[in-house]
Amino acid sequence: MKGSIAMAYQIFKPIASVQGALFDMDGVILDSEGLYTRFWREAAAAFGYDMSYTQAIGLRGLNRETAARQLESYFGPGVDYIQIRNKRTELMDAFVGSDSIPPKPGIHTLLDALKSAGIPTAICTASPRERVKKYLDPIGLFDRFDAIVTTYDVQNGKPAPDIYLKGAEVLGVHPCRCIAMEDSKAGLLSASSAGCMIIMVPDQDQPDAEDLHRIHALCDSLTDVVGLIGHSPL
Repeated sequence: MKGSIAMAYQIFKPIASVQGALFDMDGVILDSEGLYTRFWREAAAAFGYDMSYTQAIGLRGLNRETAARQLESYFGPGVDYIQIRNKRTELMDAFVGSDSIPPKPGIHTLLDALKSAGIPTAICTASPRERVKKYLDPIGLFDRFDAIVTTYDVQNGKPAPDIYLKGAEVLGVHPCRCIAMEDSKAGLLSASSAGCMIIMVPDQDQPDAEDLHRIHALCDSLTDVVGLIGHSPL
């Protein structure tokens, strides 16, 4: 789809009667996934592990338990997930410093459109709440959502459906009436299992056949999501 002018989105399944909008944060709201990929690799290297780009991508969106198992599948049962994860956080925080992570293009416009349509919004993220506030406050986005749900608010994080089920619950909307915007495989599986209408906005990689089977629409950017919902019966 990149480079396409005639079509900025593709629809695979009907999107209608939208009553709620659920957002992943990293890679959807924030242009942060490239940083996470970089610092996963640097953190692993600090402890003698050679993590490939593909392996780093494979950790996106996962809850702690699943990510720990994934890391063990890469480097064996002796790998210390918490140690590497904490190092990644340290490197990321040092890099960001007093600056802010830029938002993805179109997020403000999309939130404006959803508000005008009377559609409530929630963030459903694997990041802890304090990090959500730290990253979103400087760019004026923290208070723009009606609710924030993190992995720590549910029993099972992504790829389990809990976080999207909880997001729909706090908005008072049935999951099947919610659109869920995601960029990672773990997030797609989570939102799909919850029964949401999924709009994929790719970030670090493009969807494969399995992803396309799950999603309702594929958009180049959040700006294109505005056009998509503008042509969908809400």
